[in-house]
Amino acid sequence: MKHNIYVVGMGPGEEAQMTGQAIRALTKSDVIVGYPVYLKLLGERFREKEFLSTPMKQEVERCRMCYECAMQGKQVSLICSGDAGIYGLASLMYEVGKDYPDCELSVIPGITAANSGAALLGAPLNHDFCVISLSDLLTPWEQIKRRLIAAAEGDFAIAIYNPSSHKRADYLKRACDILLPYMEEDRACGYVENIGREETKTGVCTLKELREQKVNMFTTVYIGNSQSEIIDGKLITKRGYCL
Repeated sequence: MKHNIYVVGMGPGEEAQMTGQAIRALTKSDVIVGYPVYLKLLGERFREKEFLSTPMKQEVERCRMCYECAMQGKQVSLICSGDAGIYGLASLMYEVGKDYPDCELSVIPGITAANSGAALLGAPLNHDFCVISLSDLLTPWEQIKRRLIAAAEGDFAIAIYNPSSHKRADYLKRACDILLPYMEEDRACGYVENIGREETKTGVCTLKELREQKVNMFTTVYIGNSQSEIIDGKLITKRGYCL
């Protein structure tokens, strides 16, 4: 009999934006493993569970912790913000799982920031789009640059994750500088900070204005395609219907 581990996408964090499947998995679990910030977002509902965590940059250790607990006969859930398979730990869990053949994974989908933020802004991803992270912790900046250019040349709407941090304060500005030769300065853009939390903040602007916008690691940025526009304060990417 194999030991099952849930890899749970918890969405933005609040229970109202979790799927029923995610809540059932967490309810069934004896142990919930996650980054400390995500564990705090779970609220009182799961406080009777055993919580285990590791700091940032100890993701491999966090995954192994899940498998070790499962091997002890405990039902384990690993939580990730948004969707576990979109910049989450689902792929790493499968990689680490090669050392634990007696365990199997069930990946539970969640609402990723691109979706939840888009809903707050209007409909910025209503046509072909791509998602690009500006974090160069695991991806070289030159590769990120090539992806930005390819997205611009393909006229994709773009959702940008990890646009800034204390060590990468100017990365969004750098990304805008890469895009500006391929896009007009007044390209419709937007951003959402702290999605799904009390201090949620949204804004729409042009690409030129976005270049000067102060954002943090909890911000998701949206850059429209050539047909996007701001309508009544909302960022809208058209499907191409004739009106």
